[in-house]
Amino acid sequence: MSVFRRMRDITVATFNEHLEQSQDPIQLIDQFLYNTRKDIAEAEKLHQQYAVHTRQMKQQLDHAVSMQIKREEQALLALKADEEHVAKLALQEKMLYAEKEEQYRELLEQSRESLCELEQQLDTLKTEYQMVNSKRQYYAARVQTLRLQQQMNERAGTYGGRNVPRMFNRLEDRVADMEAETLSLRDLRRGEGSQLNAQGGGSLLEQEWARLKSKLNNSGKE
Repeated sequence: MSVFRRMRDITVATFNEHLEQSQDPIQLIDQFLYNTRKDIAEAEKLHQQYAVHTRQMKQQLDHAVSMQIKREEQALLALKADEEHVAKLALQEKMLYAEKEEQYRELLEQSRESLCELEQQLDTLKTEYQMVNSKRQYYAARVQTLRLQQQMNERAGTYGGRNVPRMFNRLEDRVADMEAETLSLRDLRRGEGSQLNAQGGGSLLEQEWARLKSKLNNSGKE
């Protein structure tokens, strides 16, 4: 397992640990996505560097192979011209390029393996990012639903269960008391008026009765 992969595993493990303690998992997911974008950017940059390095190793390998062919041709020409010293120098250079070929072939193979591994890791990062990002909205909706449910539970005693019938019973009692007071006051006032009328009526009757008796007395004297 590469160092990059181990670091990625540590990052995911840290996320899981923080998730158990977090009060805002969506914020933690956003932080994870942010870190993943940074990892992708760094991996892409490293991939570009490895790609350039791989091309350079391939160029060095091709150059070593071509120089071996060229030095062998030069050695043959020198040998035909009876220039053995020049031919041997050409063969020595060919052997040096043969050694370089082996070295650069090994480096090229290592570079290609690393480039392939990095491409796989980059694909994994992008897949992780797409998966988490696609589910973020869903989990955000679930968290919002949960928060609203919690608010509703906290307000349950406020929005309902206030014993409305009892409230109206008390209101009914109060209104009935007010009506009784009003009726009592009205009856009291009516009673006082009747009394006054009765008192006033008796006085007039006595006056009329006295007037009639006086008239009768006066007519008898005549």
